Amino acid sequence: MRLVIISGRSGSGKTIALHALEDLGFYCIDNLPSSFLPELEKQVGSLHPSVAVSIDVRNSPGDSLHFKTVINDLNKAKKRCEIVYLDANENTLLKRFSETRRKHPLTDQATSLREAIRKEYEILSPVANLADLIIDTSPLTSQELKNLIRDRIAHHQESQIQLLLQSFGFKYGLPPDADFIFDVRCLPNPYWQPNLKALSGLDNLVIDYLAKIPEVQQLLIDICTFIEKWIPHFEADHRSYVTIAIGCTGGQHRSVYMVESIAKKIGSKITNTQIRHRELKLVSQN
Repeated sequence: MRLVIISGRSGSGKTIALHALEDLGFYCIDNLPSSFLPELEKQVGSLHPSVAVSIDVRNSPGDSLHFKTVINDLNKAKKRCEIVYLDANENTLLKRFSETRRKHPLTDQATSLREAIRKEYEILSPVANLADLIIDTSPLTSQELKNLIRDRIAHHQESQIQLLLQSFGFKYGLPPDADFIFDVRCLPNPYWQPNLKALSGLDNLVIDYLAKIPEVQQLLIDICTFIEKWIPHFEADHRSYVTIAIGCTGGQHRSVYMVESIAKKIGSKITNTQIRHRELKLVSQN
């Protein structure tokens, strides 16, 4: 049985994620006490090969240490589970609660919404520390979150680590879910070439331009060497997901080219690789 645990702060999109997995054939359970996890496989394992459960502050406010024990016991018993933690920044969470007019589970007469959001962060931090994958849903629409869940979780093969190669622009902020970030702003920028400015790293003219520059190719080799050397160590440590982000100034040319080139070079060695161009809003599966 494949077990995916969805957790995170209220308003981060756990219900949307659970519904997305349900649509993809997962047997889903909302708001399950963590103490029930060891019995879950006995009860539904023979009937449902893929199970997703939601665990949040409503059923683990004083249970975080117990949750860690449960997960460690499951891993020792070789009943591998994946923990996906959803979060969003404070202003986004405040806005979402204001728009939906839902009550935060930790608010009361003595606790404001902002205080509840901060308190929930502290309570769930042990769960976040155990997460295989952390997703910042602040910039995502409901549909974008559904697509991300589908691409990253539903397509993940349990026996193989999933590598996400993501391009981004530093001018728009760092990707908070990246495990490693490489800065390629030191490379010549096609943006300053009049005939390349409006194109992206997916276009042949840009590809041909960057492919001829020796330092571009040397940095490409160095990053690929790092990935090929260290990703197997993460896999041996039972990591399910690793995200490597490549950043240039605007996320349009150099980082896009580099991500595509890395994927081609390592594709034969790391087959479960996904590409995402954040600023181009493109995702592909290798």
